[in-house]
Amino acid sequence: MLRNILYIIGSVVIFFFGMILYGVILNFREETLNEAMKEKNISSITKPAIVVSKKNYHLELYEDTILVKTYKAAFGKSSRIEKESFIDNVTPVGEYQICSIDSNSRFHRFLLLSYPTQNEVVEAYRKKWITKEEYISIINNLNRGVYPFTGMEQFPRIGIQGIGTYDFVFRNLPFTFNWTNGSIALSNADIDELFRIVKCGTPVVIKE
Repeated sequence: MLRNILYIIGSVVIFFFGMILYGVILNFREETLNEAMKEKNISSITKPAIVVSKKNYHLELYEDTILVKTYKAAFGKSSRIEKESFIDNVTPVGEYQICSIDSNSRFHRFLLLSYPTQNEVVEAYRKKWITKEEYISIINNLNRGVYPFTGMEQFPRIGIQGIGTYDFVFRNLPFTFNWTNGSIALSNADIDELFRIVKCGTPVVIKE
């Protein structure tokens, strides 16, 4: 009995490390942003824009209308397609902006998105996702140019983030594993590249 248990545990460990090794090989020669810019004859990125595709599990970085580089991305851990509340772990779809940049996040870097928009807040109140008091607070924040969920820790911050401590494991999985609260996750190295380029106001479009 003990021998069978040890055999099963050993098999799982070997399979896991073999899978990670395979992912390392796949990622061994990933093109850097500088290499991608050189290939496109772009000396600098002055008008960055981001387009995210949930269906294709990737994030695209543009210089104005020129696609510069595509990154592998993971999303919210819920399998639902459409959001049913602000706390359902589904990555939202829409047009946003980067409104804050955190260089010391537990996810390595965190680019906060201007989610929810005023229209999304109105719709959320109509669907009873939030109370009247929460609706008033969120709208007041928007009118003051403050992040909508300021002072409302019950709602998650949605943004573009790194992985953090477990970067080596997650970035080398040979498949996409959705694990976030609705945010868009890149590897630590990839979010570092975006961190050097984007700024507050950078447009972000998230598509299905």
